[in-house]
Amino acid sequence: MSSIPKKELLVLEILAASGPMHGLGLVTESGEALKRGTVYVTLGRMEAKGFVMSEQEPSHPGAIGLPRRIYRTKKYTVIVHATTMTIPRTTVPGTRRATAAPA
Repeated sequence: MSSIPKKELLVLEILAASGPMHGLGLVTESGEALKRGTVYVTLGRMEAKGFVMSEQEPSHPGAIGLPRRIYRTKKYTVIVHATTMTIPRTTVPGTRRATAAPA
């Protein structure tokens, strides 16, 4: 079982499937499973953990407001996530510890 929170897993899945995007794009892609009020907190936490990185969108002449931040996964995050999601897990009898299931 993964120790990554569900919202963070959802962000990783969306970014891995759809590519870089801004926070409100993630809200839309998630079908509102991610909320406007928490998506940037989640992204900030994920950036601090090293799961995602961001860069400021280039500003356009005549644009109003601040440029958006575009978020993307780090390559190793996608590889590790994909690997851990496909390895079957079993519980070791008599313990709470999970291990990879035998092949």
